[in-house]
Amino acid sequence: MQKPKVIDADGHIYENHEEIEEYFEGKYRGMRRARAYALFPSLDGWPRGLGAGRPDKVTETKPEDVIKFVETLGVDCTVLYPTAALAIGLVQDPGWASALSRAYNNWFNARYIKRDSRLKGVAVLPVQDPEAAAAELRYAVEKLDMVGAFLPSATVLSKGFGHPFFQPIFREAEQLGVPLGIHGAPSRGFGFDYFEDMGQVHALEHPFPLMIQLTSIICDGVLEQFPKLKLAFLEAGCGWLPYMMDRLDYEYETRGARSFPNMKKKPSDYVKDCPVYVTCEPEEKSLAYVAQVIGDDRIMFPSDYPHERVYGEFLKDIPELLKRPELSDATKQNILYDNAKEFYRI
Repeated sequence: MQKPKVIDADGHIYENHEEIEEYFEGKYRGMRRARAYALFPSLDGWPRGLGAGRPDKVTETKPEDVIKFVETLGVDCTVLYPTAALAIGLVQDPGWASALSRAYNNWFNARYIKRDSRLKGVAVLPVQDPEAAAAELRYAVEKLDMVGAFLPSATVLSKGFGHPFFQPIFREAEQLGVPLGIHGAPSRGFGFDYFEDMGQVHALEHPFPLMIQLTSIICDGVLEQFPKLKLAFLEAGCGWLPYMMDRLDYEYETRGARSFPNMKKKPSDYVKDCPVYVTCEPEEKSLAYVAQVIGDDRIMFPSDYPHERVYGEFLKDIPELLKRPELSDATKQNILYDNAKEFYRI
């Protein structure tokens, strides 16, 4: 494969809060905040985004920066998730979450989507108010050309996404035929707050919340009730998913209907039978095994640009994936392009 087609299934932007403020509606129109406070909550109190000692690390993004990255990386398009707005689930006030989501979505449409058709967006939703979130999803898809929406894996709601509380969001997404990407970042409250090093926190903050949400969604019957709902679990690699399938199957087979009354088949069957996707890391040693277990039509390539790494390190990902001898050309093409095209309806 010399020059495959590629879709970046999980890129990011760094928000410009001053620009977003210009897009507030209703009682927040014209609002100006003290600059000591950010629009979105802190992810968890760790000093993120410093990039100490890495002078070529991206510190902010503008549309032209992302366009340059798309062209340099050689991808057809990139699906852009937020950064600060990954903490939308930590907003305490549902009304503020709704106002903030609408402002972000309008800003992203004006700033990125209208600038270049290769820059795709996912809507931020006020999950604190599922009816408002469903309405925002429809607005974002029909009026703002968003390809789907993002669900935060960490929230202040003390319930997983399998809870009936969230059903309006899933119902609307299934009716619209658009995907939902479950994405983490916040780490507080998951059992590793005592770590004294950010590296240990970062190793766990993505996979553990995704495991929790996968368990809730499957075992509480979301995929039984909404079998056509498209879901992706993002930025934790893919190696954790077969483990969770085995783990949940064991519990289902051991405890049966008394513990899982909302399920009619094994948890792993829901992963295989329903449109459940996951992103990978190009260097994951278990990638071929995961493709065998869940199918190579369910794994997508993410750049994660511009997070964590310096610019040149992102450019190595696609060549490294293409060099993997245990993956067929067809599997590589699925991972790099076809699966994201299907998932996001691009």
